[in-house]
Amino acid sequence: MTRIDFHSKVPDKLNYACRLIRKAQAAKTRLVVLTEDHAQLEQMDGLLWTFSEQDFLPHVVAGDALAEQTPIILTDDCDKALPHHHVLVNISRRTPEFFARFERMFELVSNDEQDLIAGRERYKYYQQRGYPLTHHVADSS
Repeated sequence: MTRIDFHSKVPDKLNYACRLIRKAQAAKTRLVVLTEDHAQLEQMDGLLWTFSEQDFLPHVVAGDALAEQTPIILTDDCDKALPHHHVLVNISRRTPEFFARFERMFELVSNDEQDLIAGRERYKYYQQRGYPLTHHVADSS
């Protein structure tokens, strides 16, 4: 059963996601990042290239010819085929239809009122289905 970690009151979801991705990469974890839309996917793609001067965060968009060999996959499409199902990082406001395929999922929720509402709805959805949940409030400092 998928273990789900909520991180709420995240001041900047993209930078926060990059920190999680860097940590996962250091642990040799393969992951998928679900973005809200194509514009956010492009922002995430650009940020992963520039986020850290010391770390290389190899990533491609789902469906790329190198996806099988690449540890970080970006997608905004719940219907795209994904090459691995270890960790999912959800920075969208959606409940991913495919989340149960993953061993673990990180749900990132910002301070934005609409994002908080959507995050609460997702939390209830997973809770009602018996998924193991943890909740962390992001440090705003």
